[in-house]
Amino acid sequence: MSGALRSRVRHSDGDAKPSSAVTNKVGAIEPEGDLEAYSKEVLNSLMKDGLPPTPNNFSLYFDRLLEDKSQNTRNHIISVLELEESNDDENSIMLEQSLKQGFSSIKNILGVTANLYKNMSLMTKILEKRKQELEASSATNESISVAASLGSDITKLNEILKQQSLSIKTMYEDTAKIIKNVENETIFDNQYGVYNKRYLMTKVEQEIVLIRKFKHKSSLIMIELFRDLKKSVNNEKALMLMTKTVARLLLKTSRRSDTVAHYGNGVFVMLLKHTDIESAKKASERLCELVSNSNFFLGDREIQLKISIGITDITENHSVEEIIVSSMDGIEKAYENHNADYAVLLRNP
Repeated sequence: MSGALRSRVRHSDGDAKPSSAVTNKVGAIEPEGDLEAYSKEVLNSLMKDGLPPTPNNFSLYFDRLLEDKSQNTRNHIISVLELEESNDDENSIMLEQSLKQGFSSIKNILGVTANLYKNMSLMTKILEKRKQELEASSATNESISVAASLGSDITKLNEILKQQSLSIKTMYEDTAKIIKNVENETIFDNQYGVYNKRYLMTKVEQEIVLIRKFKHKSSLIMIELFRDLKKSVNNEKALMLMTKTVARLLLKTSRRSDTVAHYGNGVFVMLLKHTDIESAKKASERLCELVSNSNFFLGDREIQLKISIGITDITENHSVEEIIVSSMDGIEKAYENHNADYAVLLRNP
């Protein structure tokens, strides 16, 4: 997937795994370019775990089992995926971006029209002043008449332009209402280049339903810039750039089956499907390490980035809101231990 939310496959052998049943391969198959053999292995693993071979489940297992293959195999499979990559979410995101760009263009047109109207009004005033100067001088009656006629024409033109400006303003307001309605249905966060809160809540709700039916394990992690770091920087523009850097790193390390979303106020959430708590902890460790190895320069000052993570499980008997709150509480728990970058917060059954 091209763009900010391109399809992602981890290239590190140590990435988070699905639950143990997923990683137990049916046979010692090392496709080495044999895509058909690998696809059969993925299908067998799905059936073994009692999951229906739907496109989404197949895609998820396709990515996860690929992590156990050799580098050559992964490179080959990934190259095939890139050739035929297609994603409905990406199409929706591109449509949202195009729509917002179109609205921005309409807004610019309105601004240009308003400036044109102001210039015409200014020209009318200048012409009236020149007419008064002609009347006060020894200019001929013919010159005064021409000036008066020209003033009348400009006044008429000014009135026409005023009416057209009002029409454009009305169309702009109607378009703004349409854009607002579209934004209420969007799935993309333009500021950080990830999914938005609305999309996240929908995906977690869907995952709860799947867990209720198939009894697999999935996790949720919430990520934010370390609070002491934000206090020490105290620069809104720099903090925004740091937060965007974290968002890019989340995208870089996530898989196609993961959902990376901006929850709000620079806080991000990752939905890790078919990933138990232990695997989520390992993924969080790697993410913290990756971020800490990314330095940020503010003038002559070099700042080491740091994040805090709250981890929780997605369970069938709890609501989306309860699960989100658990991840928030996980972050608070991490702050209680000054040596911890992340903490796990589980709910009672």
